[in-house]
Amino acid sequence: QVQLVESGGGLVQTGGSLRLSCSASGRTFSRYGMGWFRQAPGKERGFVAAITWSGGSTLYADSVKGRFTISRDIAENTLYLQMNILKPEDTAIYYCAVATSSIGYASRWYDYWGQGTQVTVSS
Repeated sequence: QVQLVESGGGLVQTGGSLRLSCSASGRTFSRYGMGWFRQAPGKERGFVAAITWSGGSTLYADSVKGRFTISRDIAENTLYLQMNILKPEDTAIYYCAVATSSIGYASRWYDYWGQGTQVTVSS
C-alpha cells in the first residue's frame, strides 16, 4: 500500500551536511505520519525524528536535536531529513518509515519501511 524509496546518503566529513530524501507512493500518504530511524554497526535500530502527516508536530532524538530537521512536502509525497554538523557517531544506515496509526519513538508504531541509505561521517 505504501512504498518508500530513499536517497541522499553518502560519505561526508565531520561538520558537514547531508539531506536525505524519501519518496513515498500511496493514496493515503498525506494522512500518514513518517519518521527516520538509523542503525549503526553492532547497535539496535534507533529513533531519529518523526513528523505527523499534517506536519504540525515533530519529534527528535536528543542526540540530533538542533542539528537535524525533518520535513515533508505533501504535494510531492516526499520526506526529508536535513542533517547538519554531522559527527562520526551519526554514521549508520538511515531508514524512512511510515506510521499508519501514530508517530512515536518506538519502531512498533511504524508499518512500512524503506530499504535504507548509508550515511558515513569521517573523522
